[in-house]
Amino acid sequence: MAHIITALILIPLAGALFVSAARPNYSRGIALGFNAFTSILGLTLWRTFDATAAGLQLTERHAWIPAIGAEYLVGVDGLSLLLVLLTSLVVPFAFLAQRSGRGFCALMLIMQSALYGTFTAQNFVLWFLFYEMSLVPAFLLIKIWGGENRDRAATKFFVYTFLGSVAMLLSFLGIYFAKGTFDFGTLAVLGKSGLLTGKLAWLGFAGIFLGLAVKVPLFPFHTWLPDAYETAPTGVSMVLTGVLSKMGVYGFVRLLLPFFPNQIKIIGPWLLALAVCSIVFASLAAWAQRDLKRMVAYLSINHLGYCMLGLFAVTASPVVAAKIDMQAALSGVFMQIFNHGITAAALFYYVGLLEQRRGLRGIDNFGGLMQRTPLLCGWMSVAMFSSLGLPGLNGFIGEFLIFKGSFAIAASFTAVAVIGLFVTAIVFARAMQALFSGSLAESCSAFPDLFRSEKLVIVPVTLLMFAIGIAPQFIFNIFNTTVVQMTRLFA
Repeated sequence: MAHIITALILIPLAGALFVSAARPNYSRGIALGFNAFTSILGLTLWRTFDATAAGLQLTERHAWIPAIGAEYLVGVDGLSLLLVLLTSLVVPFAFLAQRSGRGFCALMLIMQSALYGTFTAQNFVLWFLFYEMSLVPAFLLIKIWGGENRDRAATKFFVYTFLGSVAMLLSFLGIYFAKGTFDFGTLAVLGKSGLLTGKLAWLGFAGIFLGLAVKVPLFPFHTWLPDAYETAPTGVSMVLTGVLSKMGVYGFVRLLLPFFPNQIKIIGPWLLALAVCSIVFASLAAWAQRDLKRMVAYLSINHLGYCMLGLFAVTASPVVAAKIDMQAALSGVFMQIFNHGITAAALFYYVGLLEQRRGLRGIDNFGGLMQRTPLLCGWMSVAMFSSLGLPGLNGFIGEFLIFKGSFAIAASFTAVAVIGLFVTAIVFARAMQALFSGSLAESCSAFPDLFRSEKLVIVPVTLLMFAIGIAPQFIFNIFNTTVVQMTRLFA
């Protein structure tokens, strides 16, 4: 068990090499085989993890580049483990969503390796290496296999993310020159008394904030996302929304909030306002869309806005929060990170199925599907209700806890954010009415219902939505101790 995290990072890279050397028609099967292996390792990591112990576990530390303070330091706490498990679920789900050749599979596996590294690295140089490593395959997957306007969408994605990364790198260099370390744990302890002073502190804060806000994305840094998600192939959209966007939220929890608590308190209301704008404006933008993929993309921004609302309510509100409210909000954020990853990936999968059958994905291109494809409509409705936060499904738990904790700490901002819930309900109601109800559109009269292979993908994911919605304790157990520990750090 000593090197389980390193194995988790290296196995997808080995898979990428195998896929590159294999025959094209075997590439997806080989990729799925390596994914099965990483999933088993992820489950082994979960079983080995002691949920009652605080701090990092299963750490591996080796000297790497001593001259610049870079170490190979990996380890997991509750949040890291949660995101490792999410990656192990969403990536194979994405492979099953579409047929793919050698290059596509190899790039997806490299991106998977980068995600595992990002969620487990505990030294900035190593973390930044993995963080940037995810950017290149994502860019190539959009640019080579994307749809219409893929060049523009891929370039926009690359420029936004790269500029954010450069700003973050400069900030960390400033921190290193001031404190002489890149270690996250050490910097989090130093952050309580202030990592930097004066203008330097604000410049350091701004650089890291910009890099992470682009990645989430947080309003108004979100304009690259609808184009990238709309253009990307179905499987890539699933990974982008399901896991890659979580790198930004993870970065906020791991870096910005512990390192700059004083700066966050000072501009707290502005940060809360940005989170509320992400929730409300994104849901209104989703309402205006006629393209199903763009609609789901905007709703993804809306749901990640709930995560940012919970985080900023805990750390940025001028109100002195009770510990129980802080813990509720943080637990809600962690649960929402996991649930949104599954639900948003499922919604992109369903949109992909509709596009495969029709060749188009506009809301107006369908109608009366319930008469022709009742199974597809039924299962897709479950994913929509989950995204909406219907009790009994996984989406409800996280949203409820975020609102419960945030109302007690930042009531006025949270009250405005509720508008996003109402608009999201209208968006889904309109989509369901246009797609499933009414008379059967002539272009949909020959639609096949779900194939057996599609049912084998959909049923386990939907059962997981119900399992988390009805008995979520097995997920809470992963990160409860981490939440308590972080509450002490932020309090």
